[in-house]
Amino acid sequence: MSVAITEGVEIRISVTFRSDLSNGESNSYFFNYEVFITNHNLFPIQLLHRNWHIFDSMHDISTVSGEGVIGEQPILRPHKSFTYMSGCELFSELGYMKGFYTFKNLSSEKIFRVEIPKFQLIYPPRLN
Repeated sequence: MSVAITEGVEIRISVTFRSDLSNGESNSYFFNYEVFITNHNLFPIQLLHRNWHIFDSMHDISTVSGEGVIGEQPILRPHKSFTYMSGCELFSELGYMKGFYTFKNLSSEKIFRVEIPKFQLIYPPRLN
């Protein structure tokens, strides 16, 4: 599990390889990642924006950017968490993702960035 804490916001990421959706013969490797976001601050925050950098060892780095996550801009009260799951397809056996979220402190209206820790996307037989 990859973990980072920035500005009192903890991001933990767990990755699962999806053999049922992947096909090595056609160079399609699918991964699910679950993101756990915890607000350790004494004030409420709202996730406004995401910015992902996706590295696939056979391609250039791609960037995915947009409002919120999975169609939501969740509000996290102090010491509360939000969890969501998403996926990524690679066209090689090795890659990684990293990036940042943009949040708003709902007490002060201050906008701030929170690091998304780098996590590996590796086809499991490649680990042997």
